[in-house]
Amino acid sequence: MFGLSDPEIAVVMLGLFILSILLGFPICFTLMAMGVFFGYYAYYDPERMQSIFDNRVFDLLVNQTYSVMANDVLVAVPLFLFMTGVLMSATPILSRHLGGEAYHRINPLAQQGIWLGLGLGVLCAMILRSIAPVLVWMDVDPAIRPLVSGYLDALSWGMPGAALMLAMRSYTESMNHTRPVLLFSVIGLLINIPSNYVLIYGKLGFPAMGGVGCGWATSLVMWSMALMMLFYTHRHPVYQHAPLNLRRRHVEMASLGYMLRLGLPVGLSIFFEVSIFAVIALLIGSLGAQIVASHQIALNFTSLIFMVPLSFSLAASVRVGHARGRHDEQGLRHAVQVALCITAVVGVTAAAALVLARGWIPHIYTNNRDVIELATYLLLFAALYQVSDALQVCANGCLRGFEDTAWPMIMTLFAYWGVGLPLGYGLGLTHWFGEPMGPAGFWIGLVAGLTVAAILLGWRLRWRMQQTLSPTT
Repeated sequence: MFGLSDPEIAVVMLGLFILSILLGFPICFTLMAMGVFFGYYAYYDPERMQSIFDNRVFDLLVNQTYSVMANDVLVAVPLFLFMTGVLMSATPILSRHLGGEAYHRINPLAQQGIWLGLGLGVLCAMILRSIAPVLVWMDVDPAIRPLVSGYLDALSWGMPGAALMLAMRSYTESMNHTRPVLLFSVIGLLINIPSNYVLIYGKLGFPAMGGVGCGWATSLVMWSMALMMLFYTHRHPVYQHAPLNLRRRHVEMASLGYMLRLGLPVGLSIFFEVSIFAVIALLIGSLGAQIVASHQIALNFTSLIFMVPLSFSLAASVRVGHARGRHDEQGLRHAVQVALCITAVVGVTAAAALVLARGWIPHIYTNNRDVIELATYLLLFAALYQVSDALQVCANGCLRGFEDTAWPMIMTLFAYWGVGLPLGYGLGLTHWFGEPMGPAGFWIGLVAGLTVAAILLGWRLRWRMQQTLSPTT
């Protein structure tokens, strides 16, 4: 590439990544774009390629997508997502007190989030270190079980650090100060790259650990990010009106219990939503590799789109919490209305983009004609639920700002597992409604489940607003 050696190309990639992040581009999109670009260059062969899409990098994207879904190491992901959901409970509580200018309560409440996080981190670490029977149940190849167990054992040491980082994120996001999370994510990446190299290959006097070294490198990054966040929030002037002071330790069992009661439904809701996609992927797996690839292409692309309304829902939680703390009924109404309007526009735009671009999106991933044809068809179904998906995640975010999590959990459980999955299974693999529709049936189930979730959560949000706002506002 322009006469550069492989190490020089790697430096160029790293520099472009850092520049893109600093310019504000989302990490997921930046990594995907750079991976495709540099992968395309690596496999570029003008003598063999019959078209611009005839490049091995697109086939590798599909293969890697499927392999990641089937990777046994991902048993750690549900635990991390559950922990993330539970620790989200601190954000609306802190936002409400900040909005009410009850600054003297921020330090004690933020500490309860930290204690809760550390407890969850230790629990998740213990689960990861006791995973051997699960690997046998999952029928993991006996030859790689020691590697998987070693990786998870190493990763377990970093779970308390990850939990601490998540608790600190709630503290800083409640103050409308989100940039540190981005900053330390980038720094964590910069630490992760050389750490993986040193520990995997045994450099600087360390033994060569192979894949297990990757787990240790990840744990190192988790603790590094957590400690940097602690130092940053202690020193930066933006936090001084409501500082976090761990030298004056507070343990409030009532507040801790309330955070747990508030956060546990959020964690379970995230688990329910993630698990239904995993179950659908497993059920579709019986239909053949090409169908699985098409399904994963459509799901992967729509998952990237989902990050946009999700970010607005997180912001809505903070704004609603601040307005509640100020007892600002007009501001509360405005925050909810703006969030719903923005996410509705995002959903409509995403739906239109999927319909118009469905023909070329699969080409980003593969040049297999059969896979492209089916993925193009499935993207039409994906377009159908963009508005409902955006509205349901926004309504859920607003309800978190109201500290209302139990009923939203029940509603999403019913929508995903009571409507979406049974309907998808019935349409896709059985003769309950006629001839089996294959993957299209499951996508119809997703459309129905997300639509029901949007309706139920919208109704719950309207009821909550009526209970909170006076008739005169």
